[in-house]
Amino acid sequence: MTRYCVIGAGAAGISALQQLRQAGYDVDCFEKGDRVGGHWHTDYEALHLITARDMTHFEDFPMPAQYPHFPRRDQVRDYLESYARHHGHYDIIQFNTEVLSVTPVATDGPVGSAGWNVTTSHGSETYDGVIVANGHLWDKKTPSFPGEFAGKQLHSSEYTNVGDIDGTRVLVVGAGNSGCDLAVDVAQHRLEADIVIREGTYFQPKAYFGKPRQELDFLKQFAPDEVDLISRLLARVSIGEWSDYPGMPEPKHRTLAEGSTVVNTLLPYWIQHGRVGVVPGIERFDGKTVHFTNGTAKEYDTILWATGFHSSVPFLAEELVPRRKGAPIRYGAGIIPEGLEKLYYVGMIAPRGPQIPVYGMQAKLVATMIRLHEQAGDGGATIGAYLSGLQESEDRIDIVRAIWEDQMADTERLLAAFAAAQATATPVTASA
Repeated sequence: MTRYCVIGAGAAGISALQQLRQAGYDVDCFEKGDRVGGHWHTDYEALHLITARDMTHFEDFPMPAQYPHFPRRDQVRDYLESYARHHGHYDIIQFNTEVLSVTPVATDGPVGSAGWNVTTSHGSETYDGVIVANGHLWDKKTPSFPGEFAGKQLHSSEYTNVGDIDGTRVLVVGAGNSGCDLAVDVAQHRLEADIVIREGTYFQPKAYFGKPRQELDFLKQFAPDEVDLISRLLARVSIGEWSDYPGMPEPKHRTLAEGSTVVNTLLPYWIQHGRVGVVPGIERFDGKTVHFTNGTAKEYDTILWATGFHSSVPFLAEELVPRRKGAPIRYGAGIIPEGLEKLYYVGMIAPRGPQIPVYGMQAKLVATMIRLHEQAGDGGATIGAYLSGLQESEDRIDIVRAIWEDQMADTERLLAAFAAAQATATPVTASA
């Protein structure tokens, strides 16, 4: 009987584990830490979901009804643990087991077509396929600038609450969802906060008319570009525009889909209340003085870096992970690595909106690919080569959901054509 390996027991990993077990496959799961849930155990305490409770859950396993519309970090953590417990995943997951290397079994065929050798801190096994679900929110990315900063520095992944801050003057670098959360957390505890915003962004509320935005039925009748326009107009009424907030740069992009978007109304609120200031990019450090690109300078006691993460897969050799713009190149709606067979990413792409359902959708597609490989016999099917010959390559992590959904539909169509050709032993061509 063939065996498969899932790397990671965060939300993506346990979703993949469930889908593969449900499809009848024999699966091992390795988790470097000692618990299910990944970063939800260590994220900053002020973190809440930015998507609605009733839209952000595993298939057939809703979040508890007593949860608020936008659950706290610890509630999401408990939910993930309850899902794994309910499905018996704790009996499968091997905790405190680090994956050290994943190497292709030697073959004359495509790389990975003969399976993969997985070496962990406890030994080695060979698997017919590997699901990489180690996440993309753990390998912190911190930029460097001329000079040295003499105060305290923390990455957002290291920040728990304002008790971690030295002094009262705080600079937050990065204006994504996490950076805005951190600036708001500092402001709400009556400390002095500035946030670096180098490029203009659109701010969007979590809710309209008292309901989470994902649950507004009237929006479902509109096409994605129409929803984009309506969302911008609603935000203009409720939040205003960039020019209403001192120091805020103008967005260079016309639509939400074309650039960055932040789901946060509290940062604009605290800017207008004088608790958060907006500053441009950093030029250099001199002790506790930070010099900015507009020629101004200011002293700070602590810098919080909300500057994102590297999409790292440290157990794969670099030559097996072609990259573009720092991210692995993939096909099949972000699932299939370029040039490899029988290795799959789950959670290496983040379509805007609820994330947890994405993992299950990807894992179901992985199960379909595994079935096609098994039906092809020794050496498997050339699914990776097939998809890469028919689809555009993808390097995005953040992606507009409608675009990703189109990629999913296209991949499902191509796999159906592949299965039909396989059943009749007809060669599949690029005209599928």
